[in-house]
Amino acid sequence: MQFFSEGMIEVLREFNYDILDLIKSRWSPRAFSTEPVAMGDLLALCEAARFAPSCFNEQPWRFILATTPDELTKMQSILTASNLEWAKHAPALLLILAKKTFSQNGQDNYWHMFDAGTAWGYLSLEAQSRGLITHGMGGFSKKKAQEQYQLPLDLAPLAVIAIGKLGQSENLPEHLREREHPGGRSDLGSLFVKPSNRDGA
Repeated sequence: MQFFSEGMIEVLREFNYDILDLIKSRWSPRAFSTEPVAMGDLLALCEAARFAPSCFNEQPWRFILATTPDELTKMQSILTASNLEWAKHAPALLLILAKKTFSQNGQDNYWHMFDAGTAWGYLSLEAQSRGLITHGMGGFSKKKAQEQYQLPLDLAPLAVIAIGKLGQSENLPEHLREREHPGGRSDLGSLFVKPSNRDGA
């Protein structure tokens, strides 16, 4: 088990097995410091994502990184109002895209989102190892993203990731401060699906 109490509501997370400390400590804060993140660190996160596994080693993930005021304003414009409320303070935003077809034959890649999601997982753990926080957002306009960045139809916008350093939860609106703690997890046993027995035995 592990307690989280750094300026937030004290929350207990219980672990059935001993796993990597990076996984135990990673969560998705909304309180971002406006302090810039070194470009070398941001590129290292993408480097970690680059080495995620993928079907046929297709590596379908693609990135659009925003760090300058103009770039951030552009990417902030595609976020929902509820996400913009806190993500506007993050010094870096990363739009993750996934190529929907295989490069070798142009056929549909059924696993493009699965693989890009794995890359995001690698990225988030590398960030944790560097003392950075990340928060993935599905709340954004895919249509606006396509228009703003003139994306080819083969690239699907999947998520916007806020990246930065942990800020003060006191700076969040009250309704967000109440949620500023690690989320719970379902019981491990509940995640397993028992195959049905067609023979009725």
